[in-house]
Amino acid sequence: MKVVVISASYNEKGNIERLITTLEEEVFPKIKNHEMSILVADDHSPDGTGDEVKKLMKKWKNLYISEGPRKGLGAAYVRGMTYAVERLQADVVFEIDADLQHDPYKIPQFLEKIDDGYDMVVGNRYSDGGSIPHNWPLPRKIFSIVANLFVRTVFTKFSIHDWTGGFRALRRKVFLKEKDKLTNYRGYIFQISFLHKALRDGFKIGEVPFGMTDRTLGSSKIAPLNYIADVIKYVVFERIKELKRFIKFLIVGTTGFVLQILSQEIVVRSGLALALAHITSPIFFSITRHHGIIPLRDGIGGAFGAEAAILSNFMFNNFWTFSDARKLKEKSPFIVRIIKFNLTSVLSIFIQASSIWFFVGLLGERLMIANMLIPTRIIVVIPTIVLLVIPLNYLIYNKIIWKTQYLKNAKTT
Repeated sequence: MKVVVISASYNEKGNIERLITTLEEEVFPKIKNHEMSILVADDHSPDGTGDEVKKLMKKWKNLYISEGPRKGLGAAYVRGMTYAVERLQADVVFEIDADLQHDPYKIPQFLEKIDDGYDMVVGNRYSDGGSIPHNWPLPRKIFSIVANLFVRTVFTKFSIHDWTGGFRALRRKVFLKEKDKLTNYRGYIFQISFLHKALRDGFKIGEVPFGMTDRTLGSSKIAPLNYIADVIKYVVFERIKELKRFIKFLIVGTTGFVLQILSQEIVVRSGLALALAHITSPIFFSITRHHGIIPLRDGIGGAFGAEAAILSNFMFNNFWTFSDARKLKEKSPFIVRIIKFNLTSVLSIFIQASSIWFFVGLLGERLMIANMLIPTRIIVVIPTIVLLVIPLNYLIYNKIIWKTQYLKNAKTT
């Protein structure tokens, strides 16, 4: 494979020769199965970094430069990767810092992962075998660790240990797939957004632990406060977008719950439930004989309220929450979706009733909590809904009723 190691540079004249020399003389000779090249994506550095690279290009024919205006780290890498893929026909591209903070001797391990079938390989500073510079001031260490942990936690992607680093290798198909989505992330947030989008699109991500060293020449280009603000803004807004469907689902469910209570009250207070109870009392004679007409009236009112909520929830979910899935060719007919939705709702009621029956039988009708006797059914029903009913319903709605798993394929065809 053709492999291009890209280093984005700005005012790195004191470092760039050391990096290129190390790669050409010590790293590349150990790599036998790939055609290795170097590309420096320089942002017209006023210190003469570009001129230094051009001098070295006379010595090494596999060294290239891509120059452009300074628009930030992300823009430099997008420009460099575009050059590598389109002009150098690269199969794999690397990101590596020009300041030698990334260990170039780890490149063969990255390529081993690529050869094993990974689409993107990320340098990992935060698990066994990896580390951040020991001589960093404590505030910078805390800043680095907390920022990375924040991203992992909000995205709930704990399998990836290092989100904020810039030592990576990726196949050309990853870049071509994500390129158009990266134009708005030109600063250091580029690293997080690139990895996030690659993961979301299903690419196989691997990691290689490495010990990061502090730069010995030049100065860092990162502005901590701006970086923190960019990280929070990107991560929070992206997570909200990802959870938008689930938030709609919760809103619809809450609306349905309110409608259920109101409908039940209207049917009972209007006398309709009582009238229907008298009409159907011969059918439910065993109930009315022992308990009178009132329980039957309340049951009919509850049934009306439940069905009103079910139909309301279905319509709002169909035309709002899952509106994008209605156009799928794999979708079920409208009436089939209604039937599936009703069956799912019956399943939810069964789960709630079963949980209440089980725990009331296990713990009794009431529990003493904070010197108060509280009905067990009230204590049980809330965690049952939150931990079982809501996740199960959302899963069934996505996978069986509206089949959102086909949306990804529909967007790519």
